[in-house]
Amino acid sequence: MQFNLDDVREQFPALAITDGNVPRIYFDNPAGTQVPLGVLGKMRECLVESNANIQGNFRTSDLVDATITEAHQAMADMLNAPSADEIVFGQNMTTITLHLSRSIGRLLSPGDEIILTRMDHDGNVGPWLMLAEDLGLEVKWLPFDTETFEFDLAALDELLTSRTRLICVGGASNLLGTINDVKQICAKAREVGALSYVDAVQSVPHVSTDVQDIGCDFLVCSAYKFFGPHQGILWGRREVLEKLTPYKVRPAPTAIPGCLETGTQSHEGMAGTLAAVDYFAWIGETMALDYHDHYRHFSGRRQFVHAAMDCLFDYEKTLAEKLLSGLQSLPGVRVHGITSPDAFERRVPTVSFSVDGLDPEKIAADLASCNIFVWNGHMYAVEAAKALEIYDSGGAVRVGPVHYNSVAEVETVLNALEDILPRANAA
Repeated sequence: MQFNLDDVREQFPALAITDGNVPRIYFDNPAGTQVPLGVLGKMRECLVESNANIQGNFRTSDLVDATITEAHQAMADMLNAPSADEIVFGQNMTTITLHLSRSIGRLLSPGDEIILTRMDHDGNVGPWLMLAEDLGLEVKWLPFDTETFEFDLAALDELLTSRTRLICVGGASNLLGTINDVKQICAKAREVGALSYVDAVQSVPHVSTDVQDIGCDFLVCSAYKFFGPHQGILWGRREVLEKLTPYKVRPAPTAIPGCLETGTQSHEGMAGTLAAVDYFAWIGETMALDYHDHYRHFSGRRQFVHAAMDCLFDYEKTLAEKLLSGLQSLPGVRVHGITSPDAFERRVPTVSFSVDGLDPEKIAADLASCNIFVWNGHMYAVEAAKALEIYDSGGAVRVGPVHYNSVAEVETVLNALEDILPRANAA
């Protein structure tokens, strides 16, 4: 069985909602996706059947303990982590990063160097800038080419020194859509003895993610970007996690991952994350048979999830191609990101654009009046928006299809823009 969009869309109740008989079209997905029935059911089951705290001597506590164990294993499968103990749950990527940065900071000394990028979401910039200010670290910046929307890694070679201790980079840009060569960046980090911290919030929903192949030390993502609940997840290399001094209360566990999961976690969030991974496994088992051979070194859910990601990425490329070709045909539209079809392997379907003289917020509001949901602004990619010189003019409009969207929905947004942009220019 090949990818079946109708079967997929049936899993998402939100896709059937209309407002005044007008269907909702969700292109706000880079900020947060809708959830399938399995996620809703698993979260309800957790709250109804196992609503208790952990490690008690009674049935509901036993059940939630089992759910937590399964959730850690599910994320280990999704990220190809060597062990479920290396999976750390938290509120979201930014909160996890702010928390973990304090522990990483204990490994650093005044004068040490950290490398940040001009492309990243501020969740992988702000925490490190504050840490640098607190500890007297030197911050270096890896720029991106504003014509190609990619890094020139020769520039990274010029930044690396014997004092480099940490490199922070995004798996994919939430503004540009660029998929970065994090494997090569992490290899360069290892060559100088530096740690690598990958913000994979925008890449995990779209591409197969293998932390062992990437060779990073930390990788963090958020389940609500891959069809789950508001939940953050971090993978950390065991030998690095065990070197950290966790910021925790005294009675909390001393072993990973519990020592890094502060306070009472969102058990229902973990349950929903487990179900989101199982949703991908369902696609992999039923619709991605042609992709299994590439992951024959995996088995069970791990194989199915990674096969699913490749299958879905291929489908999403058709959406990206339709969207990008349509936008480029509209007068005055400037796409901020890779547009060449032969480079679509290096981008996710998230597409940002601006129109000279038009306020991105007005364009987004006009699309919202058609029940088409998109985002506008800098998308928290502050450095990227400044590099593109769109920060002070309102940023960009961002259209973010995912695999539950259809070509027909892409055509709808393009047709709406054909109407909106001339009217806006005339006004």
